[in-house]
Amino acid sequence: MAVELHLPDLPEVPISLGPAVPSGGPPRRPQPWHLRLREVLSTYLPLLLMALLALATWWLVKNTPTLPAAPTSTELRRDPDYTMSEFAIERFDRSGRLRVRVDGERLRHYPDTGRYEIDRARIRAVSPDGQVTLAMADRALANADLSELQLHGGARVTSTGARGEKLEMRSEFLHAFLVTERVLTHLPVQVTAGADELQAAGLEYDHAQRRLDLKGRLRALLASPAAGRAAP
Repeated sequence: MAVELHLPDLPEVPISLGPAVPSGGPPRRPQPWHLRLREVLSTYLPLLLMALLALATWWLVKNTPTLPAAPTSTELRRDPDYTMSEFAIERFDRSGRLRVRVDGERLRHYPDTGRYEIDRARIRAVSPDGQVTLAMADRALANADLSELQLHGGARVTSTGARGEKLEMRSEFLHAFLVTERVLTHLPVQVTAGADELQAAGLEYDHAQRRLDLKGRLRALLASPAAGRAAP
């Protein structure tokens, strides 16, 4: 048998768990200024440090002295870069034998051409076959390896042949090529060959071929054969 139980309607009782709280949460109390400053610094300090590092790098780059630019061919100095007094320069061949020796009163080196300017120059050159050539002048211009000499003022070149005979050339200008053993001049020249004396307006001398070409008007003073035999 079914039994139905009927309960009376209960009254509605409001339930409260405390005062109503706004949706935004409880209001925050204001923080002290030093706490707020510390929070700002902790937030923006990395950014400030990066900015200071970038500024310091820019200042260093701007104020760092730069190396001087290398001179171009048009900026090469035309005054001597070094000088020497009472000097001697020697050049040797691959076997170690003396090829040329230059000494003088004063030397100046010019970097734009690599040449030497020598006061009171004295030169001794030795050919591969052992023949010796001596030269001197008040002033000489020489290239870097001393294979070419321009002799100015009281120029004198003395060449010794295989049999000991001497040939001496004197002029105010003599152009000597030590490798090819040639001497040139376009100025009046005086030549002494043994007991003979020759004067000309210029010359070309090739020691290897033992050939002497005199230019222009020629004046010769030739010794007699007897005098030539008596000459040392």
